[in-house]
Amino acid sequence: MPTLFQNRFAIAKGNTMTQTRLRLWNVDEYHRMFETGIIKTEERVELIEGQVIPISAKNPPHAATTLCASDYLKRLLAEVALVRVQDPIQLSQYSEPEPDIAVVRLDSRKYIDHHPAPNEVFLLIEVADTTLEADRKQKAPLYAKAGIAEYWILDVNQRQVDVFREPDLVFYNQQLILEENVSISLIAFPEIEVQISQLFP
Repeated sequence: MPTLFQNRFAIAKGNTMTQTRLRLWNVDEYHRMFETGIIKTEERVELIEGQVIPISAKNPPHAATTLCASDYLKRLLAEVALVRVQDPIQLSQYSEPEPDIAVVRLDSRKYIDHHPAPNEVFLLIEVADTTLEADRKQKAPLYAKAGIAEYWILDVNQRQVDVFREPDLVFYNQQLILEENVSISLIAFPEIEVQISQLFP
């Protein structure tokens, strides 16, 4: 399936290259790719602004941090929110990413009939070891544009958290970097204190 991941196509005409328009896929088409076998179920991909993007392989520190942070947040937020791990979020008609952790509204049927939408999301978290720049420069504007109120990047290498708040149509207006010896409260749950050190193994 080599053409599925090509972002641009060019046609040689003499000494010039003509770039064609990018074909964007919507969420319904993306789902049909799985149903028809165009994308195999074992392939790790996500839909980002109309493009099908491979998800980076997860090494042991990434996996351990995702498990540690999600388990901790599940305990803290058991009565007020649902914590999903590496499951899709539908941001728009053209974006269905799979953040490492999503804190979303409680749903009695566990979102059996749809993936959570932006108005059902309290917090999205990406765990970064080799993907830190992409999570800052690609995921942050994507989440801000969708109106996600709070976005964190867990920096595995530095054991710190990049916090993004106050989204606008381009990026987040508030950005903080928190060391592991401090705590923070979620915007949605100011009464619940999250110890940064507990997010890391």
